[in-house]
Amino acid sequence: MSEFSWSGKRVILTGGAGFLGRCVRDKLIGRGVREQDIFIPRRRTCDLTSEMDVARLYREAFKPHKADVVIHLAAEVGGIGANRANPGRYFFANMAMALHLIEQARLDNLHQRGGRFVQVGTICAYPKFTPVPFKEDDLWNGYPEETNAPYGVAKKAAWQMLDAYRLQYGFRSAYVLPVNLYGPHDNFDLESSHVIPALVRKCVEARLRGDKEIVCWGTGSASREFLYVEDAAEGIIRAAEVMEEPDPINLGAGFEITIKDLVELIVRLTGFKGGITWDPTKPDGQPRRCLSTDKAAQKLGWRAKVGFEEGLRRTIEWYAAPRP
Repeated sequence: MSEFSWSGKRVILTGGAGFLGRCVRDKLIGRGVREQDIFIPRRRTCDLTSEMDVARLYREAFKPHKADVVIHLAAEVGGIGANRANPGRYFFANMAMALHLIEQARLDNLHQRGGRFVQVGTICAYPKFTPVPFKEDDLWNGYPEETNAPYGVAKKAAWQMLDAYRLQYGFRSAYVLPVNLYGPHDNFDLESSHVIPALVRKCVEARLRGDKEIVCWGTGSASREFLYVEDAAEGIIRAAEVMEEPDPINLGAGFEITIKDLVELIVRLTGFKGGITWDPTKPDGQPRRCLSTDKAAQKLGWRAKVGFEEGLRRTIEWYAAPRP
């Protein structure tokens, strides 16, 4: 297989204005893609759950030219609370986006032009009791954790669609599964954010108010793995460069930490001096998450580079910095 070149490539980047998308966009420009050759669809003008809007996206993004690469990062997802409140919406939105983007790419002849489609999946697709570390071969060996199953199943169905399109149409694609991401520009909304930004905000605000305690969901016994957003962006771009079939590839940092230890670490790094109270009436979510990243190293030549404490420091500094 010849070395992939980004020179002259036109890229549709869904979710390109978001947390992960910012980093992917910057890295594409660093690889030589011209800024005007990266098209980021915005929700106010392009509903990716609409077949008509997606067809128009492919028609008009680079008119009269066509896209060479599609990187699909856009998703509707949240933490445990948001997942429990929106199971129907999260299944529909994520399934519809992938369904229309993949089919309309085929109808637009992306594969016949030698183009590639990169689908970002989720480790929520893994079975609830997957042996640790999670290996890609285990994806079908059970049902996902219940609170995020609708989202996880929709993302996993997109992988199967890509594989079916490879078999029938010769559709070139890649499928990566990043572990929980964190970093600057994350979603810090307490109602919909994931665990790290929620804890960072909770601890910073509690410190500023002088609170005596913070309350955290669950028992703290569950474990998670976290990947700094810039490392994830590099892995996604490497997949676009070297993969032509949707062989699922984990993107992770290769470690796990209990939620209890995570809370204590963020408390220390934010300077919060109060106590920690656990609310066991709230769910812990999947018991453990930690990925095998051997396939990413082998197929992509990729490993995470940013250490966890360093990444947390950067995240906390960004969130706590004054805003204009």
